[in-house]
Amino acid sequence: MANASEQDVADSGPKRTLGLTGVTINAMALIAPGAFLWITFQLQAAQSGPDGSTTGFDMWQGMVFALIIAFLTALSYSQMAKIYPEAGYGSAYYFAEKTFLDKEESQHHRWARGSKLVTGWAAHLFYWVYPGVMVTFMAILVSYIAGLFGATDGSGNPGLPLVVNIGVAILFALGVGFVAVRGINGSTLTNLIINVVQLTSLVVFSALAIIYRLKNPDGATFGALADGTQVGHATVGSILIPHSLSSVLFQSTLAILILVGFESCTALGAEAKNPKHSVPRGVLLSLIIQGLFAYVIGYFAANFAVSDKLVVQGTDASGAAVTYVGMAAAAHSQAPVGDMIRLFGDTLLGGIGFGLAVTMAITVALAIFGTTLSCINTAVRVSYAMAKDQEMPEILGLMHGRFATPSAATWMLVGISALIGAVGVYSIVTQTGLGIASNLGTFILYGLICIWTIIAFNGRPDRNIFLHVIIPVLGLLTNVLMVITIFYLAFAAGGDSSKEGYIALGVAAAWAIVSIVYIVINTGRRQRVLLPAP
Repeated sequence: MANASEQDVADSGPKRTLGLTGVTINAMALIAPGAFLWITFQLQAAQSGPDGSTTGFDMWQGMVFALIIAFLTALSYSQMAKIYPEAGYGSAYYFAEKTFLDKEESQHHRWARGSKLVTGWAAHLFYWVYPGVMVTFMAILVSYIAGLFGATDGSGNPGLPLVVNIGVAILFALGVGFVAVRGINGSTLTNLIINVVQLTSLVVFSALAIIYRLKNPDGATFGALADGTQVGHATVGSILIPHSLSSVLFQSTLAILILVGFESCTALGAEAKNPKHSVPRGVLLSLIIQGLFAYVIGYFAANFAVSDKLVVQGTDASGAAVTYVGMAAAAHSQAPVGDMIRLFGDTLLGGIGFGLAVTMAITVALAIFGTTLSCINTAVRVSYAMAKDQEMPEILGLMHGRFATPSAATWMLVGISALIGAVGVYSIVTQTGLGIASNLGTFILYGLICIWTIIAFNGRPDRNIFLHVIIPVLGLLTNVLMVITIFYLAFAAGGDSSKEGYIALGVAAAWAIVSIVYIVINTGRRQRVLLPAP
């Protein structure tokens, strides 16, 4: 039982300890650059279009398009955070409600509850699935590292057996939960160290990749082989100029996973010393540093270096041995960036590729830890706000007596993340499908915040046509385009892409049903109305 002082902490709520640096660092952790280059490059290389061919050669362009969507949305988040600095843990959920309650005309007020519930649903689809996807990535990374040291999965392939991988996923989720429940200050220090390490490792990787391509020390082929097989990009223009509009859109549905997180600043308003100053700036700074700087350079360098020297041994559908090279090798490798850094170390640095790959893998593991931690911190704070608003189960609003964190929600999310992580390690299709499910929640949430921005600033004296109409309209249209693309992946793309799309829609539908059932029961129990009369 908590003593009196601990109970006072729990009752008094969160402490305001974060400045601009702290707010930005926690958001940057969710956009960890080196980690996502490592863990999503394979997913993006493996993605195929309706004709069965890879969309991987439009990877950089897809990332840039996703970055444009992110910036359009980030500007909307930033503007909302300026006029609603008191949002606290609520973030977009709070924005949605205040957008209508602040209107002078009473007929707008009836839409407040409905708007915040829809926003809260989308936020949970995003934030409560995302950590589980990160748990899957960690289990796969640990398996890759073990494979470097000779471990096999039971079938002779490098890596860990499935049951061990599941155990790794569960233990990792528990470890992150232990840190998350102890408070945001410990998380901030952890994330600061991880961000410095990650940015440093990304600079090293990018430099080696570009040098490798320019020096071409082992006679590598970067375009097409003699038989016409496309293994990599023949020119810089091939990286920068889209090959197919549909491929760019398909790639964007995956690429948004590496950019989300900038909006997590808005859920830290309750712990920011000056939320009106720190939160809007933190939203944009985190995306500029991690997205515009780190990923634009990192993805260019990685694509620039893909050649026929990137080789992976595997089997085809019939079980026959197959040698994959170039982009196809990246699609069939557990960690193509790890394979590349090993190649660079062996050819450019006197044979230190193995040690270099292990070192970078460890830094990626640290970044995945920081990303998962940051997302859990954000997710449970939104849940806490909804629970305090009596729109989610009361247990999610329980505070830890000593650390003043939403402890019950944290451990519940840890359990869900462990489950998703365990399911995700089964196959690349399942892993990608769960990632797209989180991304679907992201696009819906981002589209909604653009709508709320337009409505919130309509009629205000500080309204700016560019910032409060043009930008959010463009953000809404691009996010809707991404939702349509995910549905197209499910129903028209065929092959594994359709399977991934159906998994994503299935997860979203299941959560929608649970949400609707709870809202109906909760509304009746508390004798509330979804759309009250003005």
